[in-house]
Amino acid sequence: MTEYESIAATDFKSDTVTTPTPSMLQAMLTATHGDDVYKEDKTTNDLQARVAEMCGKPAGLFVVSGTMGNQICLRAHLHQPPYSILCDYRAHVYTHEAGGLAMLSQAMVTPVHPRNKIYLTAEDVEDYLILGDDIHTAPTRVISLENTLGGIIMPIEEIAKISALARRHGIKIHLDGARLWNAAAETGIPLSEYGQYFDTMSLCISKGLGAPVGTVIVGEPDVLQTANWFRKQAGGGIRQAGLLAAAADVAITEIFPKLKQTHEVTKKLASELEEMGLTFQIPVQTNFIFLDLVKSGIDPAVLIEEGNKLGITIAGARIAIHHQISPGAIEKLKLAVKKSLEISKHRQENGGTNGVKRPEGSLAYGVYDKIVIDH
Repeated sequence: MTEYESIAATDFKSDTVTTPTPSMLQAMLTATHGDDVYKEDKTTNDLQARVAEMCGKPAGLFVVSGTMGNQICLRAHLHQPPYSILCDYRAHVYTHEAGGLAMLSQAMVTPVHPRNKIYLTAEDVEDYLILGDDIHTAPTRVISLENTLGGIIMPIEEIAKISALARRHGIKIHLDGARLWNAAAETGIPLSEYGQYFDTMSLCISKGLGAPVGTVIVGEPDVLQTANWFRKQAGGGIRQAGLLAAAADVAITEIFPKLKQTHEVTKKLASELEEMGLTFQIPVQTNFIFLDLVKSGIDPAVLIEEGNKLGITIAGARIAIHHQISPGAIEKLKLAVKKSLEISKHRQENGGTNGVKRPEGSLAYGVYDKIVIDH
């Protein structure tokens, strides 16, 4: 899947493990050296303008991570407490950002379980909106969606309905679009078409796109000015940011067009694993496979160990495919799964237990119906 061998070629735990390509490193050598805190760096300004234009928004801001991007966007929308943020109960902003909503925004969270067990619908959201002036409550001020979530694409028709609902009630709507690139690549829907439904969006460039550092948030200039204030407050004011922005810009140009191919590799692998008898927790739509290790009878510790023996890194139930995964690593992954199944079968035939159970929030399982392991 790549012309050179990255250290990430055998690592399935996340798409964050990707390493800079030679062209990204070359771009860093020719980046401008302006001070981004003073908005003086051309490379950074150009990247911000490029992503904003792609998303159909007037302004962009480069930040160091997806977590920072989400948290400062949400904080910028919130003014006088009490208030609450509505999101999917598995949302990254709620489960994997170190309690940022509580600590940074002092916000109550309304975590919603989608009825279809896959993605939120407008009906789900409407049922849990907190409206009115009942002093016992914290009114909903922001709806935060995530696309993709666990590799699942949220249908744009549903996004449009939720956006209309939010605007009808004067509620802001934010998108954690860390992997919106994947959704756009798979569906062919432009980023700008998604963008019309959100007040702010956060797009990570260090996950599927493989840049070493960075996220760009987009929205209206006044909101991003407030977000920039919070970026500085959090210690995220980068001086010579152009070095990072240059790599991010190349990542968009170089890797974004390859994401569809990555999805095809993922789906082919999923099909082969299914033929081996494995089942999945959720549909495989982009670059993630969530194995149902409980139904398959596989102990995650065994799967991880078998992977280690073959020189590949497996985190457990979640298999992440990225543009630097090698074909050889995929073959080894299938061997590790096959061996794990054989060990499980042997244990059962000998009257023992394979020790497989589904513990709450198990990191080894990557249990989708508890918490999506999405870091």
